[in-house]
Amino acid sequence: MNSPESAAESAAEAPVCSAKDCRADAVWVLAWNNPKLHTPDRRKTWLACDEHREYLSSFLGVRGFLKDVVTLKEWESSS
Repeated sequence: MNSPESAAESAAEAPVCSAKDCRADAVWVLAWNNPKLHTPDRRKTWLACDEHREYLSSFLGVRGFLKDVVTLKEWESSS
């Protein structure tokens, strides 16, 4: 049986959306890099919930940084 402390710790460790002030569970991984700062093979990541996926993708896409968008499950299974 889970104690309240271990349940709270698990919730705190669950991946959350990277959008400002959003604490929703992450569903998507947005892989990106800034070509002025990073080598072409480097991938940084933002996490997104369903609600913020499009907004965060657009933010990165307009700047030419967005490289890939996959589900969190796909990302974790490819690691």
